Amino acid sequence: MTEPVSPETVDALWPEVVALIIEALNMELEPGEVDPDGPLYGDGMGLDSIDMLEISLVISKRYGFQMRSDNEDNEKIFASPRALAAYIASQRTQ
Repeated sequence: MTEPVSPETVDALWPEVVALIIEALNMELEPGEVDPDGPLYGDGMGLDSIDMLEISLVISKRYGFQMRSDNEDNEKIFASPRALAAYIASQRTQ
């Protein structure tokens, strides 16, 4: 069970998460161009399953917890930058 995360914490974290994704995947985007509630897959940031694996590794290294490919909540976790930031905020050790 994870502790609830404040909206302020998520609002502060999602731009950092987007910047991390952009850097990890060498994307030609600025964090300010990304909709915090837009999808990470497809039409949003245009990411695919291989990108998600790479993002999971980078997040694990940066925030000090393991993301699992068999997590039944992955669809929700990776739904948007804001959803991913909320998950990170609830799990991180660093």
